[in-house]
Amino acid sequence: MAKRKDSNNFFDQVEKKTNVSEKDLKALASKVNPEDLQNEKKVRELIAQVAALAGIPVSKEKEDQIVHFLVTHQPNMEEMQAMLRMFLAPKK
Repeated sequence: MAKRKDSNNFFDQVEKKTNVSEKDLKALASKVNPEDLQNEKKVRELIAQVAALAGIPVSKEKEDQIVHFLVTHQPNMEEMQAMLRMFLAPKK
């Protein structure tokens, strides 16, 4: 039961920062398979979709970091959440 609560808390935080609903994120995620995360072109397309959905510009540098992370690793849920927090972090 704690997993569901943590999951909701995570999605609540994302929605507060981006105005993107859990439903919208899950719909996008349902279209992605693990093999897509090993394909640089598909990862860049996914980043563009998430950025457009969230209305958050993504610098080339941040995009490159995300692509490198996803293509060279097989992240677990915790790592994906950390990556999403990095993605949503304000530009420095």
